[in-house]
Amino acid sequence: MTQIEREAMEYDVVIVGAGPAGLSAAIRLKQLDADLNVVVLEKGSEVGAHILSGAVLDPVGLNKLIPDWKAKGAPLNVPVTDDNFYMLGEAGQLRIPNILMPPLMNNHGNYIVSMGNVCRWMAEQAEALGVEIFPGMSCSELVYGADGEVKSVVAGEFGKNPDGTQGPNYEPGMELHGKYVFLGEGVRGSLSKQVIAKYDLDAKSDVQKYGLGMKEIWEIDPEKHRPGTVTHTMGWPLDSNAGGGSFIYHLDKNQVYVGFVVHLNYKNPYVFPYMEFQRFKHHPMVAELLKGGKRVAYGARAISEGGFQSMPQLAFPGGALLGCAAGMVNVPRIKGNHNAMLSGIAAAEAAVAAIKAGRSGDALDDYNSAVRKGEIGKDLKKVRNVKPLWSKYGLMASLGIGGADMWMNTLGIGVLGTLKHGKSDALATEPADKHKPIDYPKPDGKLSFDRLTNVAFSFTNHEESQPAHLQLIDPTIPVAVNLPKFAGPSARYCPAGVYEFVGTGDDTRFQINFQNCVHCKTCDIKDPSQNIVWTVPQGGDGPNYPNM
Repeated sequence: MTQIEREAMEYDVVIVGAGPAGLSAAIRLKQLDADLNVVVLEKGSEVGAHILSGAVLDPVGLNKLIPDWKAKGAPLNVPVTDDNFYMLGEAGQLRIPNILMPPLMNNHGNYIVSMGNVCRWMAEQAEALGVEIFPGMSCSELVYGADGEVKSVVAGEFGKNPDGTQGPNYEPGMELHGKYVFLGEGVRGSLSKQVIAKYDLDAKSDVQKYGLGMKEIWEIDPEKHRPGTVTHTMGWPLDSNAGGGSFIYHLDKNQVYVGFVVHLNYKNPYVFPYMEFQRFKHHPMVAELLKGGKRVAYGARAISEGGFQSMPQLAFPGGALLGCAAGMVNVPRIKGNHNAMLSGIAAAEAAVAAIKAGRSGDALDDYNSAVRKGEIGKDLKKVRNVKPLWSKYGLMASLGIGGADMWMNTLGIGVLGTLKHGKSDALATEPADKHKPIDYPKPDGKLSFDRLTNVAFSFTNHEESQPAHLQLIDPTIPVAVNLPKFAGPSARYCPAGVYEFVGTGDDTRFQINFQNCVHCKTCDIKDPSQNIVWTVPQGGDGPNYPNM
């Protein structure tokens, strides 16, 4: 095999991912030392193109990073004015009084935002400080040094043939070397997975848990629009099929974010998360809100839900895991962006101290300690038992016992200790013969839509001549194992219609429509045989979210 020769560029810190974590790290590095050479590599076509979040933003991280963000024009324009929580039945709803909620669940002081636009603004702030940002640059490989440390990443490889060989216009990409490499890829990042495995970073942590978040942006009747209103629901249509719930956030310009989260530890392989989302919009409360409106955007992504006990070690030789790459989402609050920002700040501070001391390529243990003992650790520790209670005992136990545990932890009284999550989401999937198929209503094209129609509203595009970035460890498993044993769940758990079983009987084959992929990573997480590996496509490919 011919060794690929690549040019190399030297930096002090190389950051993979222009999300809230990576950009916060970049900004903080330059705030502390303007002479540092810092680069941010982003696989999306532009900063924000691959950012999808609810999002109600707790500004605690932004306050710490850029205290005068308001004067600098940060796009936090819709403060939360009204906070509602409902339990849904098929035909009605029951509002849960806010007074029963622990104080940490209060959204007063938070903002309804497009995190894509927040990241675009943060990128402007970073570039003004001298940070180099390169969008359209997928980081496909890690490069290790003589002592086994991460010393660089390979970015910008283009022009491979579908079979993986070098095409006529092949570009090998570049190696970007850093004294430290920060991985801020978001949930289930491909390089982060490799680092966690290589250095056994999760040896002392619990199994990571995930949810699938799907979101649409709707333009609604101005008469129904209530800027600043935040609504969360649980219950119907999921009921006992799966954990999860919805969010409806009224931002400005007569728009609302309508989102739905399905926990990926569901047992029944016939569960179809996307169709649960579409069915939810037919609830009378939601249908009335959306009636006369139009859906203008769609997207999906996985959410890390393991919390405090599932975070791996964050520092490794030569770098660190930031934000959702390590799993810093506060599940009851449905918030992780504030912790992502705080993690970027903490990693930057640890790196600057190390570089000033003449170090490089070692593990930033001070960063790991700062996260676990600081604001992030305190935020996550209070709610650490809500998810395992929900997984083991159901929604009502999570609301009752979990709510009480959050109250007690808020008061500094730990009663339950730290509960375990149990199986991975993949192993939670049970054989199809233990369950009955679920009959989902056909989308009506007004409130609910089929997957391929909605994927068009994610503005996803992949160059078709490249190798599929969704790889099978064993190509025989989908038809030989997953179809007969689990009824082919990939045809349902994917929110973009990437996977299909085509043909019948002995002629059945497994088809991967990678062009549809919105980079949610659900397949990498939920496949019961753990046979699908999500890798990066060439740079710039994937969704192009406008205001997600």
